[in-house]
Amino acid sequence: MNDAYEDLLEHEETDMSEKPFSPPCKAPSRSTRLQIQKSNVCSRAYFVVVMVFFHVYILNIIALLLYVHYNNGPADLVMGDGASPASVIHADDTLPPPAPSVGDLDGEDYSQSFSLHRLEGIRVGHVQQVSIVADRTHEMKTLSLKPLLFEIPGFLSEEESRVVVQLAQLKGLMDSQTATPSQEQAELNQPLLSLSTEEVFSLLDLNQDGFLQKQEIVSHSRSRDGTWLSPASLRQILSGLEASPTGILTLGEFRRVYDGSQHPRQPRSGSLHRHFKQRNRQTWLFQGPGSHHVVQSLRKRVISLTRLPSALVELSEPLQVSRYEHQDFTDAHYDSSSSHSQTTCAHTRLAGNTSALTEVSCRYLTVLFYLNSVESGGESVFPVADNRTYDEQALVQDGVELTDTQQACGKGNLRINPTPGTALLWYNHLSDGRGWMGELDEYSLHGDCPVNRGVKWVATSWVNVDPNYQQQARYQRLVAQRHQAKSVVDDHYPSLSHGDLHLDL
Repeated sequence: MNDAYEDLLEHEETDMSEKPFSPPCKAPSRSTRLQIQKSNVCSRAYFVVVMVFFHVYILNIIALLLYVHYNNGPADLVMGDGASPASVIHADDTLPPPAPSVGDLDGEDYSQSFSLHRLEGIRVGHVQQVSIVADRTHEMKTLSLKPLLFEIPGFLSEEESRVVVQLAQLKGLMDSQTATPSQEQAELNQPLLSLSTEEVFSLLDLNQDGFLQKQEIVSHSRSRDGTWLSPASLRQILSGLEASPTGILTLGEFRRVYDGSQHPRQPRSGSLHRHFKQRNRQTWLFQGPGSHHVVQSLRKRVISLTRLPSALVELSEPLQVSRYEHQDFTDAHYDSSSSHSQTTCAHTRLAGNTSALTEVSCRYLTVLFYLNSVESGGESVFPVADNRTYDEQALVQDGVELTDTQQACGKGNLRINPTPGTALLWYNHLSDGRGWMGELDEYSLHGDCPVNRGVKWVATSWVNVDPNYQQQARYQRLVAQRHQAKSVVDDHYPSLSHGDLHLDL
């Protein structure tokens, strides 16, 4: 063991003696320095490339976040006349796109895609808290369940009411449209001219082929040069044409249909036979950008109160302001109309039924604002509110019709005195059971009692909805496309002369 250890020591000494001595730290040669410099250059270039890619990656992330934000954020819609966006409309406020089948409203897609919010009345006299503005809550009282009618005191302040009145005065008021003698004759299904049946047939037969086609009847109904045939007669003629197996009417067939329309059966005893009358002055106030902040605020509060999509409210009619002076009144009437295959809604005429004979008002609900107090009279009356049943015969009491507010205003079931700043909300239509607008609520019949002393100022806001869900969605899509096209034109031609600009009150 010791001999092996001594041999190992001798071997190490021999190796040490054979190798020359070298210091522990030796300066690198020139070639070594060149290699080190080359390695540093490669590291620096690699670092620059990495940093460039890192910055590009960060910029891409930022751009992606901005893209998502602006595409999922507020989207703008406009009024039907192509005005600028009225206010911010969120993406979830617009109606979903229509189902593939435009005419079919009975499928599950319709019932599950969207529904119109409807406030709960609970019971007559029930008071609930509603949030309309950010800094306070309002009390909403149920006045009626048929129709569903609410009262909201303090909806407007005294100053806001005064501003709306002043804006209406600046805009200028015009006399309301009342039934003229010619319109009354039309309502009575009487021809406006003394024409024989053969002459009427010849006038309707545009191509003079001896037959009446549907398009000829529709074309006459859309004529703008005067009406010489009543709408009721037109509807009956069209019904007779559609009932014909051939889809056309000969002179003999037309004679049977037309003569029947000129001699309608007598109305049953007690049914309504009066003509709607009113006497007041009114104007319309635009509520979009550029209008006074008070009228814009009113529309926002209507959106908050009704909880309906802002797109529906903002694409509805402007604010109507009416002034009732001494003995001014409005007979009991409906704000909306019953849906009919031969009519189309006036507000969706952009996407309307081209074969419809007439345009009618389609108003899901009404919000009425009282702008001042009245010394005497001027109440809002709902003649049949909360009646157990609706019957036209019951509208005639002691030989006087309840729709005649000049004679029977005090006999109405519900009368509401004008209170400054108070708002009334009622639904003109029932629900269709699937979340959309259904049949006209016959109990929504309402009018304005004559003003005995003082002046009455009211403003009215309607929310327009087409009973045809698909048509309403199509209309909103077309309006959005029009606004987008208008925005492109404005970007290319930003400068306009002063005469091209218009600011509506």
